[in-house]
Amino acid sequence: MKVFLISLGCARNLVDSEYVLDIISREGYEVVDEVSSADIAIVNTCGFIGDAKEESIDIILDLVQIKETKDIKIVVGGCFTQKYSKELLEEIPEVDAVIGINWDDLIGILKDILKGERVQNIKEERYLLNYPTKKKIYLTPAHFAYLKISEGCSHRCSYCAIYNIKGSYRSRPLDDILKEAEFLVGRGVRELNVVAQDTTSYGVDLGPSIDITSLLRSINDIEGDFWIRLLYTHPQMVGDDLISCYQELKKLCKYLDLPLQHISSKILKEMNRPASREVIFSLIKELRERVPGLSIRTSFIVGFPGESEEDFNELIDFIKDIKFDRLGCFRYSREDNTDAFDFEGQISESIKDQRFNTIMKEQNSIARDLNNKLLGKEIRVLVEEERGEYYLARSEFDAPEVDGIVYIEKSDKIDLGAFINVRVKDVLEYDLIAEIA
Repeated sequence: MKVFLISLGCARNLVDSEYVLDIISREGYEVVDEVSSADIAIVNTCGFIGDAKEESIDIILDLVQIKETKDIKIVVGGCFTQKYSKELLEEIPEVDAVIGINWDDLIGILKDILKGERVQNIKEERYLLNYPTKKKIYLTPAHFAYLKISEGCSHRCSYCAIYNIKGSYRSRPLDDILKEAEFLVGRGVRELNVVAQDTTSYGVDLGPSIDITSLLRSINDIEGDFWIRLLYTHPQMVGDDLISCYQELKKLCKYLDLPLQHISSKILKEMNRPASREVIFSLIKELRERVPGLSIRTSFIVGFPGESEEDFNELIDFIKDIKFDRLGCFRYSREDNTDAFDFEGQISESIKDQRFNTIMKEQNSIARDLNNKLLGKEIRVLVEEERGEYYLARSEFDAPEVDGIVYIEKSDKIDLGAFINVRVKDVLEYDLIAEIA
């Protein structure tokens, strides 16, 4: 039987999709790249915010249309289905199976739907996927991979549904992660992107001697020339030991993904984000003093219930003052079964759009100014792709899929997945144009 998979949402979901493909390929199912040649279509959905839920529904409905003219089974799993399995089964009868976030029973479910049964498999128990340390299939290019270190989250931010979907924080065993990291480096991966709902909480359930810093130091000790990139950290959990890692570990990219969500102490309190304005300012000051050249990526939410013009202006002033190297922005999404769903002072979509556009316009200007400082300088990059007249690459200051690109003018032949030094010739808003140094 041939299986086609669509993976939606974040990098953490992509890792789960790799797990799904590994399960089915080991059982003899053939993984195909086109739904037109598939017997079974699997969708790993995202249910984090409204836009993600709409995308999940649109993809499912696209498959339903295909099913009108082709004999195909539709399996839907992931975060969206964990929340809305009943509604999905009732409203889209063409779906053959609905799975939650637990994929461990997938093979049995596939056998059942091929016999004509309709399956609902939603488990309330919170689990930790038993990831194989040597997967057969990866959904990232050969030169980088995502290394998922935990499941769930225990922070209970008032706007976020992740705790209700994924449950409390559960760390993978340290040895399992290191075995996977060693395997990835051995097969030629040059960049390990460490991901979790909150990477800085790693080890909270494993004992006092294991935490994110011990994990990073152990990965750094693996032989080979590769980058380690830490994503999805929590400002309340970034302490002296982690900052020391950035000072000492040669393979750890000088890149910190630090989602702050807001700067108004009032809004942060309503969000149930313990790090106050004063704590955030102090942390950024310490990071920049102790780790010169550190690239800080952050993200903010605009239009949170009760966000006044004064709160928003405080956020804009903060962005202008700090000048983040990388910045993302989200419009607040009102998610059911979250505390903020019932908050007073819900903001209109038009005001959310206006505030979003204001922030991104400001960041465009900041990003170009920061890029201009790189003109004529030499930087090390990881070459990713050949496209037309350029090679496409990234520096250690840019994470895959969310940050900028370095366009390298073609002169000599460059191997994809290689580290090289380039000299910056020109800048765009977020990207760089360079030549081989």
